[in-house]
Amino acid sequence: MERSPEHRRRRGAREAVPYEFKPHERPLMPGSPATPDHPLPRRIAYLVIGVLFGLTAGFANGLLSASSQLLQGALGLTTVEAGWMTAAYSMTSVCTSMLLVKFRQQFGVTLFARIFLPAFGIVCLAQLFVGSFALEVMLRGVSGIVDSGMSSFCLFYVIQGMPARLRLGGMVLGMGVTQLGLPLSRVIAPLLMADGDIHRLFAFELGLALIALACAGVLPLPPSRTMQAFEPLDLLTFFLLAPGMALLSAVFSQARTVWWTTSWIGWALAGAVVLVSAALLIEHNRANPLLNIRWLGSVEILQFALLAASMRIFLAEQNFGSMGLLLTLGLVPEQLVRFYAVITAVSVAGLVASLIRLNPQDLLRPIVFSTFLIAVGAWMDSHASNVTRPVNLHVSQSLIAFASLYFMGPLMMTGMLRAMPRGPSHMVSFTAIFSIAQTIGGLGGSALLGALQVARERLHSNELVQHLLFTDPQVAGRAAALGGAYGRVLTDPALRQAEGMTLLAQQVAREANVLAYNDVFRVIAWLATIACVLLFARWLYYRIHGINPLAGELAALQKLRSAQSNG
Repeated sequence: MERSPEHRRRRGAREAVPYEFKPHERPLMPGSPATPDHPLPRRIAYLVIGVLFGLTAGFANGLLSASSQLLQGALGLTTVEAGWMTAAYSMTSVCTSMLLVKFRQQFGVTLFARIFLPAFGIVCLAQLFVGSFALEVMLRGVSGIVDSGMSSFCLFYVIQGMPARLRLGGMVLGMGVTQLGLPLSRVIAPLLMADGDIHRLFAFELGLALIALACAGVLPLPPSRTMQAFEPLDLLTFFLLAPGMALLSAVFSQARTVWWTTSWIGWALAGAVVLVSAALLIEHNRANPLLNIRWLGSVEILQFALLAASMRIFLAEQNFGSMGLLLTLGLVPEQLVRFYAVITAVSVAGLVASLIRLNPQDLLRPIVFSTFLIAVGAWMDSHASNVTRPVNLHVSQSLIAFASLYFMGPLMMTGMLRAMPRGPSHMVSFTAIFSIAQTIGGLGGSALLGALQVARERLHSNELVQHLLFTDPQVAGRAAALGGAYGRVLTDPALRQAEGMTLLAQQVAREANVLAYNDVFRVIAWLATIACVLLFARWLYYRIHGINPLAGELAALQKLRSAQSNG
């Protein structure tokens, strides 16, 4: 039967809009998906897929860190070349988030998914066939971009899986799941590469990406509303800010390896200052800026950025300090699987505790408690010796692992609550400052603590060597005992004595390194203690005077939701 043009037009309209969202289901912000009232089975499916996305995003960087030594050997790379792979990931991810927020605001979450989910699978597939340093660096850079999109999908899917009253907790869960990728990678990577084949690691990552892509195809996100977001000057700002942040990432990734006095380090720092300053100057004078410099320059946001960066520096105690100490003592990744399994389990406990104890009226309390736990854990680690083993660090590192997930959600929510009531432009600014503080804080913390460790190792080494006199009977006896191990292959007593002195010098170097790591742990303990005291004093002041620093933002957000529900 022939259909009239009017009938076909109405049918096309119904197919274009299959579901009319209720006022309370509509997207709160442009670029974010709608939040319909899903039935329970679908909510569970969204939640499971969101966790899968979060772990996949976390593995993108975690597996690189966990397998860096094996990858370096498989590709025949120097230490500096291996460092560029980590730098490439950070260089692209640090500023990509804010551009992706604008992309979603203008083109919607559906197009965003169609581009970035297949791109992640392609990157993982390409790793299976890459055998050169240049291509691996390029792929790590692309992976940093795609990982930013995957983290967003984790957050969106987890929120879809939550009922309306728990969606703030969904933000905490979505952020926390991605943080589990690093400790879990150190559990999985040695098991996957037991035979030394790096391609097993790439195949595992590709499998996760394909499963995530299939899940997103079966259960896509609801549509989002869009707006005109991009302006021509946005690209100019980005092409100034992104290279500046990339130079900073390169400096902090490589400074400890090539050392801070290398000439290109100074030029890179100077270039970063010029580029970032130019970008901020342009944004300061724009009517509709990509980054709201006046808001970012407010006391509250500067305090937020400083706190976010400081917490990442404190947490370098685990990612740089304890790991470096155990490797110095001669342990290999295969021997640390059980240790990081404990760390992962405690991290999950920290995430669960953060969800249970989440209170938007008191977001400072968990941050205070986390700094206290970090201070205690770092102080416990500062008493390490050359007989310290992973089992001796279980308690201290569990405290720090718990804190690393316990504070993350409340800290992120503090910034989001300040940004959301002010509109989409402020969300871009918040995303930028949070990403920069997290990435640069983490890299800078490891770089500065690494420089401190090297300086203290040289000091301790000089002090110990001063007491190693060959005329000392104890030193000569120790060297002779160590050289005795070569008695069956070296018949010359002088050669055995020389080998014994070499082994003794290695032991001295190891002891100097252990003492240097103890100094690093003490510095972190003192810094975390100072931060804890200052934050506790502020929290106590708020409690005594009945002040909620986010009361205005919470009221504005509730008003925005009410206006949306009223249609």
